[in-house]
Amino acid sequence: MAALRRPAAGLGRCLLRPGGPGAAPAGRRGVRALRRSPVRVLPPQAERGPREPPPPPPPPAAVERSSAGPGLWYEKAAPGDRRLGKVVTIAKSKKFRDHQGKVLLEGHRLIKDALEAGAVLQTLFFSTVGHLRELPEAELKRANLVKVKFEDIKSWSDLVTPQGLIGIFSKPNHAKMSYPAAQLTSSLPLLLICDNIRDPGNLGTILRSAAGAGCEKVLLTKGCVDPWEPKVLRAGMGAHFRLPIVASLDWESVPSNLPAGVRVCVADNKDPGAQAETAPVPRGAGAAPGNPKAPVKSKPKAAPEHEDEEGPEGVCIPELAVQYYYENWTQTPVAVVIGGETHGVSLDALHLAASTGGKRLVIPVVPGVDSLNSAIAAGIVLFEGKRQLLQRHKQEDERQNFPVVG
Repeated sequence: MAALRRPAAGLGRCLLRPGGPGAAPAGRRGVRALRRSPVRVLPPQAERGPREPPPPPPPPAAVERSSAGPGLWYEKAAPGDRRLGKVVTIAKSKKFRDHQGKVLLEGHRLIKDALEAGAVLQTLFFSTVGHLRELPEAELKRANLVKVKFEDIKSWSDLVTPQGLIGIFSKPNHAKMSYPAAQLTSSLPLLLICDNIRDPGNLGTILRSAAGAGCEKVLLTKGCVDPWEPKVLRAGMGAHFRLPIVASLDWESVPSNLPAGVRVCVADNKDPGAQAETAPVPRGAGAAPGNPKAPVKSKPKAAPEHEDEEGPEGVCIPELAVQYYYENWTQTPVAVVIGGETHGVSLDALHLAASTGGKRLVIPVVPGVDSLNSAIAAGIVLFEGKRQLLQRHKQEDERQNFPVVG
């Protein structure tokens, strides 16, 4: 009897299998399908009722504020605060400077010069409270002051020896700046036009020389490097806040930024004797020695047989008189054009000089030297112009004090 029950039980299990007694055992897939839980059907929103609002975010951590003097408060950056790195990274981008109108200044002297000239400080990152006592307090009270670790400033600084000060300023407008009184009283009817100066170090040095020579204004044509780039600011040593700098000008708008009756001269680097044969566009600012006593006229180029060295076919090179830079060329208010070292003075600059009766100013150098550094040449020409202007003013004062009796 027990033997008969066993086959019956086995037969029952076979009959329960899908496909009957001869079917193969179900696979794992079939077993999983049987174990799946039913799909949950949600009722419509109206039946479920209003959805519960999400929980409120946790309150922000309290900012630790401290006092550095009467009415002067600053906050301490918490560990992991990334504001400094984010701001420095963005402010070093020219696109950010143009769109957001902000510039980055680093170092005590540069920030102090900017504040004294009326630049608007937005945020100042500093490492020690002592740095604040060395800056104008009234301007600091209107800014956001953040104390950070010196290691954080050092990691983001471009200086070899960081001073622990990084400021974010609104991009200065030369028309709204208040320049130092000593700079204004020493200003001369001498202007500088930078034509395609692309090296940041050269442009910063040129601006510094222009401020030292007492230039009235500096114009930068399109193609020059951004004057608010950090490398230009460092090389300028505060010159940006001592004289007006007008940037990104096209040549059509340059005359409207010059005083009436100005004469435009260009710095040249070509041997006047060779220049009469080829008449190329001048390169750079230095010049090989020649004999510029008699004005050298360039040959007409209205219909040349071949392409010019620097210009396209059919371009006429304006005719300018040539003289040494140390000869008198400051009888009237004068503007000097300094070209870049790669392409030199542009045709637009030559046309502007020709329209104002300007000249080519030659700096004689040893034969074989192609050209001088643009910044060096600018310093030579500008300080020579200053010497001539001061000498002329002295002679005029002497004539007024001691009039000639006729």
